[in-house]
Amino acid sequence: MSTLARWLLALFGWKVIYVPPPAPKAVLIFYPHTSNWDFFIGILTRSVVRLPARYAAKDTLFRWPFGWIFAKLGGVPVNRRERTGLVNQLAEEFKRHESFYLVITPEGTRRATSSIKSGFYRLTMLAGVPLGCAFIDYSRREIGVLGYLNLTGNQAEDLTNIVKLYAGRRGKHPTQEGRLVFAAESARSGD
Repeated sequence: MSTLARWLLALFGWKVIYVPPPAPKAVLIFYPHTSNWDFFIGILTRSVVRLPARYAAKDTLFRWPFGWIFAKLGGVPVNRRERTGLVNQLAEEFKRHESFYLVITPEGTRRATSSIKSGFYRLTMLAGVPLGCAFIDYSRREIGVLGYLNLTGNQAEDLTNIVKLYAGRRGKHPTQEGRLVFAAESARSGD
């Protein structure tokens, strides 16, 4: 599959940039997520780099008739409509596995947002794993993982480092990109 995936990505002009994980477990955020195409290009890339990553996705995708496909491709259903203790549940998944990589879109949607959700940050801290910065950049036709950060617990400092890694990366629909700030910071700035 990885040979076919590499060929398909090359056929459509995509270049894979990949920094392998420094540990057998990591949370990866995928940014910017502005198009359904991100998923398909991301699945091909996962095959090329051979990272057995799972991904969090809205639970409605896992319904009939196509739900089994999303599950087979490594999806973890997430109920975004109500608080369910998801961060704690996912932290337990990290404890249960010797190797576990989970991809999360910090915006939680493909639409423009004034802030990102903090669940990935809390999960990374709770699980005690590195944070990988996965990306897609339609302006350069690049996709992959830029690097990993060991979060300090200082959200402002950590978010500054995350923003630096993603500088200049553009989604398919740049006007739909979420701002890389947490909700509390967004509220303070008047958004």
